Order: sequence, then structure tokens, then C-alpha cells
Amino acid sequence: MSYTIYNFLNNDDVKVLHQAGQFQVIQWDRDLSVAPWSAQEAWFASQMDVRRRQLVATLDGRTGVTLQAGAMQWTVGQIHANTGVKSAGDLFGKMVRGAVSQDSIIKPEYSGTGMLVCEPTWRHLLLLDLSQWGNSIVLNDGLFLACDSTIRHDLQRRSNMSSAVAGNEGLFNLRLDGAGVVALESPCPQTEVLYVDLQNDELKVDGNYALAWTSGLEFAVERSGKSLIGSAVSGEGLVNVYRGTGRIMMAPMQPATSYNTNAANPTD
Repeated sequence: MSYTIYNFLNNDDVKVLHQAGQFQVIQWDRDLSVAPWSAQEAWFASQMDVRRRQLVATLDGRTGVTLQAGAMQWTVGQIHANTGVKSAGDLFGKMVRGAVSQDSIIKPEYSGTGMLVCEPTWRHLLLLDLSQWGNSIVLNDGLFLACDSTIRHDLQRRSNMSSAVAGNEGLFNLRLDGAGVVALESPCPQTEVLYVDLQNDELKVDGNYALAWTSGLEFAVERSGKSLIGSAVSGEGLVNVYRGTGRIMMAPMQPATSYNTNAANPTD
């Protein structure tokens, strides 16, 4: 069986931004489906590079794709979906991960040959090759979109659980292990992402700016000063601390939350 797709990747308004492994990130440079009363707002949004983006995976029958629940928009070809649950123990592990993090319990896996297209988003899509992260990376909550199905999913616990509770942070983060490519939904584009490489050193961050970090780093939430009084005087309070040897990927600013990332219009 075969298929032909017209007016998609060869559309004049579609640009391929990034490609890694079986994944492509495409961007719609113009949104011609806006209503007359929203055209002005859409034009100003486009001037600030607020555009629809989609993740596209071309499956060759060898490596499948694991998606965040609800992320698939359409598929073509001989592609089959399953829950990714391999046993009762595997289901229990997924339930535990979902209960202690913002990670969805079931992530569907797609295999076969053909094309898989994810729902459009106004967020930026980043492709990470795990071989450049020591084959093990920890993600901040809400960033995972997709990955090669050969990559294993697990949890990474904060180093000091009591301070995580005091900082109103989660106790666990999603950790991805293995070889392959991971796709993230990021609040900032690739050109603005900051990278900090540590060699037996530490990074302190006042806020939820870190997007991902190598799993070998020790991650904790601590007081910014040596004492409660010092922390109060500094005005910083609690900070996220990363110690050891590894890499941290950071956003330069806090994520915007005033728009619906999966809506057809950014102001819906």
C-alpha cells in the first residue's frame, strides 16, 4: 500500500525548522484561517514569531514513537497504536509515576510505517539527542511531547524531599534513559535556550527556569542563604540547586501562561 500527501510539507507557508532522527519540527509561517475580526491580532502575533508549530514523525517500521496522551492529530500509512503497557507491573509503575508527577499515566506508542503528525501548538518544539546528554536526562514538568519508543521512562527524586515540599515543588521529575531523540514543548525557542555545563560545581536558580538536566546532577531545593534570616534579608527565599558534573538547559524567562498552547487561536 502507498499514499501521497499534497499541500503539507510542500506548502509555501510551511518551513522545516529542525530535524533529528525520525522527527521533524515544522512551522506555519502564515495563518490564513483567521477571521476578519482577529486578523489584526494575528498579524501582530506573527511579527513576534508567535506561530503554529507541529511535530512530524516518519516511521520506517523499525523504531516506534511514544507520545504524550492526546498529542496525535493524524496518521497515514500502516501505523498502529497501543497503550505501551507491557504488564500489570508496568501499569502499576506508570500509575505511580502519574500520581507523583505531572506526567500522564498512559503514553500511547505508535509503530509501523507511515507518517504521524501531532496537534499544532503555539509553544516552541525542541529536539534533543540523548547521546549528547549521557543517554539520561531529567525533564521539568509539562515539557515532554514525544520520543523514540526505545527510550525508557522513569522517575528521578529530589535530593532533599523536605525542602522540595517547603518550596512548593514536586518531589519527582520524569527521567528518560537510553538512545534516541526526545521532543519537548518549550516556552522559548532554540535560539534563546541557555546551557550551563558544570564540572564539580553548582548552579542556583531562583525560579522554575530549568527545562532539562543530565540525570547525574544532584537536584535540591534549598534556602538561598545559610540561615532563615539570611534568606529573608536577601529576598530570594528558596532556590533550585544543581550540583555535580553535567549540563542544565534553561529558559531565559518564566513560561507564558496567558494563552492556550493547543488552541487554533492564541487568544482563545
